[in-house]
Amino acid sequence: MDLLNQLLGIDPNYIVIGLIALFFSLEQIMLTPFTFNKRVYHLFQNVLFQIILVILNIFFVTFQVFTIEWLNENNIGLLYLITLPLGVKLCISVALYDLTAYWIHRGTHKIPLLWRFHRVHHSDTTMDASTVFRFHPIELILVFGTGNIITAALFGTDVFSMALYYFLLYLFFFFEHANLNYPKWLNSTLGLLFVMPDHHRVHHQQEQFYTDSNYADILIIWDRLFGTFKMMPLEKMKYGLLEFDTEEKQSFLYLIKSPFIQIKRNKSTNKGKGNNQS
Repeated sequence: MDLLNQLLGIDPNYIVIGLIALFFSLEQIMLTPFTFNKRVYHLFQNVLFQIILVILNIFFVTFQVFTIEWLNENNIGLLYLITLPLGVKLCISVALYDLTAYWIHRGTHKIPLLWRFHRVHHSDTTMDASTVFRFHPIELILVFGTGNIITAALFGTDVFSMALYYFLLYLFFFFEHANLNYPKWLNSTLGLLFVMPDHHRVHHQQEQFYTDSNYADILIIWDRLFGTFKMMPLEKMKYGLLEFDTEEKQSFLYLIKSPFIQIKRNKSTNKGKGNNQS
């Protein structure tokens, strides 16, 4: 537990910097499933999202932590009704944060107002490790950030388990989004329980039939349990959204203002006929 405390005591920004440096470097020196151009420019555009998020989070994270600690001090949540070993409670708490994120993520695809913000993440037609940063800050703070408070209010999860959840989330996010070749056996082993890159690549497929699937971030069992799990061959994948499939709509400035612009969503359900991007 001491080691875990030290690990979670590291500034998350340092962890993010280390992960993007590692995965982005690997994408430049290794054979990749998709060949993309202008990678440095693409990285710069996506990093701008992270800079805005860090600035805004200075205020919101303090509020989030204060609220969850108040809930814990008043023993609010289902986990306070039973006594569990610390390790078991920690694992359950992380799973509950992930479960709440699954349903919120699913909601961002189905509720038009939320989709306006979430489509920023799906707009990337050349997904790589830097796509992890391409989230509209308002979505991350007000939608998913509020989701953490809801999780704590319902289940009694604490700040420590939330920190562990985010540490694991960062690892999975870079692992899932990176433009790297991974062994296929991952899908039939670890992929029975956890989200693998091939699962999340389906979620970024351009056709809405596939975009609206595989919502989980860490545990793929949520998609398997709730009927939203789909797979398709890697060679048939085409990333992004049709309504953002031009270079001018890939810029940071356009994407930041895009939730406030009326853009008709692609309703294509042409199953499994995406184009190879390699």
